[in-house]
Amino acid sequence: MKFKPTLILLPILLFIKNVYAVSDGAHQCNNAYGDGDYKTAEAAAQTALKNNPADREALICQGRIASDLGNLDAALNAFKAADKLSNHPLDRAVISLISGHAYFNAKQYELATTSYQKSLEQAAQARHQPMARSSHIGLANVQFESKQYQAALDTYMVAHKLDANDNDRGQSYEKIAETYHVMGQHDLALEYQIKAYFMHEKAGTLDQFAHTSIELGRYYLAVKNYARAEFTLNKIIKFAKDNGGAYYEAKGLSILAQVKAENGDLPAAKMLVAEAKAIAKTANDASLDGMIAQETQFITQ
Repeated sequence: MKFKPTLILLPILLFIKNVYAVSDGAHQCNNAYGDGDYKTAEAAAQTALKNNPADREALICQGRIASDLGNLDAALNAFKAADKLSNHPLDRAVISLISGHAYFNAKQYELATTSYQKSLEQAAQARHQPMARSSHIGLANVQFESKQYQAALDTYMVAHKLDANDNDRGQSYEKIAETYHVMGQHDLALEYQIKAYFMHEKAGTLDQFAHTSIELGRYYLAVKNYARAEFTLNKIIKFAKDNGGAYYEAKGLSILAQVKAENGDLPAAKMLVAEAKAIAKTANDASLDGMIAQETQFITQ
């Protein structure tokens, strides 16, 4: 089993009512979008809309593509057209939510907040807790990126109360852990990350399990539990390598290098950094290479 590339930074959860029949073109667009194949997805959306300009799901898919590619105006135009075809509070909440994501991706946080608050109101009208949870997470993400960490923590806790399953709980625990980490409360960060690890081990995707394992290693490092950090990171590095997850293998090596350096083994740390960078170069992933360079700068100086 191979990792599916994680190309979308912010998950977009859609709650589409059965009253809308999803056309073949919209279905093809959604599948290609999920695979990160924007060219195929856009072509499918255009075909669907040529056949039926009122294809709501094709418009939504087209808007999501535009948002990911940084074209905010095109995204919002598609979502506004889809909103005109929405006839239920939940359907309108979907549009407000993904509009919030589009504003968030464009770093227009005030407008994102307004959209998320609107989706919360519509979710309340629809009495739909999963949508309310997603809206709270959107608001908390804005607060986190705006460095309003206590507010973000409080909002993540509200969202956590609406968790419906282990996957939800894993996501909430991870958000809470990350917030505690940036607030410097590393013991609490570790506590919640361990909870996230067990949830994602049980119910998460390969990407979720790999990410949560690497962050667990990072938080063990933060509390200077070097033995547990090394054990956790070596385990996920092997798992990623065995399952074709080069991205996570490189990230794990990068954090492991920091563990080695802080524990006094600088030669081993430098070797691990070189290995991580080699993987990023082979993958032609400039973003990954930049992240590794930034996080291990104190090792290579």
